Amino acid sequence: MTILRHGDRSQDVRVLQQRLNLAGAGLLADGLFGDATEEAVRAYQSKMGLVADGIAGPKTLAALTGTDCSALLRHATLMAAAARLGVELAAILAVNEVESLGAGFLDNGKPKILYERHIMYRQIARPRVPEDDAAALQVHADELAATQPSLVNPRAGGYAGGTAEHQRLAHAKLIDDTCALESASWGAFQIMGFHAVRLGYSSVQDFAARMAKDENEQFEAFVRFLEVDPALLKALKAKKWAVFAKGYNGPDYQRNLYDIKLERAYQRHAASCPVPEAA
Repeated sequence: MTILRHGDRSQDVRVLQQRLNLAGAGLLADGLFGDATEEAVRAYQSKMGLVADGIAGPKTLAALTGTDCSALLRHATLMAAAARLGVELAAILAVNEVESLGAGFLDNGKPKILYERHIMYRQIARPRVPEDDAAALQVHADELAATQPSLVNPRAGGYAGGTAEHQRLAHAKLIDDTCALESASWGAFQIMGFHAVRLGYSSVQDFAARMAKDENEQFEAFVRFLEVDPALLKALKAKKWAVFAKGYNGPDYQRNLYDIKLERAYQRHAASCPVPEAA
């Protein structure tokens, strides 16, 4: 996955500059991604309605070659989220840059998912109405784990990646549609399906359909996730990156330096789009 950013020097940068010039940038195509190139990238992104972060990732590069951008995350979506959450736009841009998967869809147009067999095991065994027999549900989950361990299992694992995750999900839906959809994480921000109703969706089926629509719907799910977690939202507002990273990514956040990446991304975005914090 090609990502070009400030400080890069390569033939790919030269090609980027040439394509930006075709869009009216007027750059010197010297292969150095400097201030002028970053400004031109940001201007092009703004013109196209893309997230204006000054980074030429797959979405921007695809747009420059004429690819349809209608399903991509819009800058206006991030601006609206910042206002809605009372969070600095630069902080929202930083979270989008670091915490997303870069794109919410696979090359075949399906949303990115990761099917979790251990969550399927848990969801099948979970009583949903007072009349449910918890012991019988547990026996059923254990039977499925014994006969179909790749789909139902008390242990995580068995990941196939990419489009193969949709195949795993399809097989799991034959066991139980609702439990299967609840057992996958969805979109660029990998929101788990079992959060659907808590996030205000009418059902997990409604949630999954929206995650398959476009990246703006996927970001909406992320915004709702922040709204129902006051501690996480408070950490983001205060730019307490370690607290936010731990809350969103779990205790292993330091291994991937998520807090440091978030802080650096915020500082860069704050320098280019200084916006006062909401009261």
